Amino acid sequence: MSRQSDRKLDVFPAFQKVAGRRVVVVGGGEEAAAKLRLLSETSAVLEVISPTVDDALAAAIETTGAIWHRTAFRPALLTGAALAFAASGDEAADTAVVNAARVFGIPANAVDRPALCDFYVGALVNRAPVAIAITSTGVGPVLARHIRARIEAMLPGTTGDLARLAESFRDTVARVIAPGADRRRFWARFFSGSVAANLQAGRADVARAEAQRLLNTRNDEPGFVWLVGAGPGAEDLLTLRAQRLLQEADVIVHDALVPDAVVAMGRRDAERIAVGKRKGAHSVPQEEINAILVREAAAGHRVVRLKSGDPLVFGRAGEELAALKAAGIGCDIVPGVTAALAAAASARIPLTLRGVASQLVFATGHDKDGETLPAWADLALSGATVAVYMGRTVAARVATRLIAAGLPAQTPVAVIENAAQRDERFLAGALDDLGVLGTRDDIDGPVLIVVGEVVAHADLAASEPLRVAGPLRAIAAA
Repeated sequence: MSRQSDRKLDVFPAFQKVAGRRVVVVGGGEEAAAKLRLLSETSAVLEVISPTVDDALAAAIETTGAIWHRTAFRPALLTGAALAFAASGDEAADTAVVNAARVFGIPANAVDRPALCDFYVGALVNRAPVAIAITSTGVGPVLARHIRARIEAMLPGTTGDLARLAESFRDTVARVIAPGADRRRFWARFFSGSVAANLQAGRADVARAEAQRLLNTRNDEPGFVWLVGAGPGAEDLLTLRAQRLLQEADVIVHDALVPDAVVAMGRRDAERIAVGKRKGAHSVPQEEINAILVREAAAGHRVVRLKSGDPLVFGRAGEELAALKAAGIGCDIVPGVTAALAAAASARIPLTLRGVASQLVFATGHDKDGETLPAWADLALSGATVAVYMGRTVAARVATRLIAAGLPAQTPVAVIENAAQRDERFLAGALDDLGVLGTRDDIDGPVLIVVGEVVAHADLAASEPLRVAGPLRAIAAA
């Protein structure tokens, strides 16, 4: 099975309307009690079918106000129900309940019997009227509960109050703000600005006044640009701020090295503009990228400029900031995990180490004219760790210049391809091995080269040799 098919869901998430409708639980023990307690967080009419009940279920019936049918299960008792739960603890009895429910066209769930279920019951986060349910589709219910605990901690208890306040403004907003970008911007500021902050602080009256002010001054809000670091590519290395802004952006302008999965974290209706730039194949000139950012922000849009790694580390952010400043466009920067840090973390390379290296240099293999850059050679000679970005094709020349400058040929080096991604590779060798990097056809992803004695202190057990046996193409003279 392919990795892509592994990511396909076997279920479609949906929420069933149960307000004022019958939901039936069949069973007399703890399994039925647990389901009844969970269902009591809804406004359904709850019913239990069992000739007898244990103490836990009796207490749950009393607490929830459920109706108890003191009789053995009969299919006719399901007539008109919205949902049915088989919770007897007996497989044959649960199967009979599920089969009867299906005859009536009623979705059924059998507790702890995934194969029998028409639907799964997720771990519930209740912020009524907001609800979040997490499911592992029956294969890891404990994992779903752990995820629920994390969401509970992240989601303020006032989330439901915020939703209800938004509901009270919805008709007015629909009347005075046209559908589209203007309305989306209003709600983005409503849910992430002073309105939400005042509700969380318990100042409901102030929150309502802030919402009214926001509605009255909506046309005063100009466009804005965020230069956002997407990190090395792993979705879970994106910062929380970056995730939030992707959800709020009207326009996402992204580079080619940003994975599709990260771009997809943006709002579904956001416009996506690819300005992919790879070495030797700049599909969109930098001047045109600058113009796109200015144009979209000038139109009043909230723009995320999504860059691989960190915007301020070889991301040409300075040029974009200058263009935005010249146009009078507001902007901000959201840092990301730069490739050197992600690569070092994956390879467990201590970039600085007491007694070994107290300086760290971020460098590229080229200057602006495409020449191999020797300016950091002296720092490498003094013991600094050097992280070289975009250096695969000039690795031979870099190694030749450093050795010529006096750096020992046996200085340890590491090469990390596709840092922090699923197809990451870690190769290790010496400085005089670095020249083979440009000859290896099996290395074609973005690479980060680390040069320095700290590499010898890394965990090299999982590394591949940089120099491999067998014929290699001749290396051009540096």
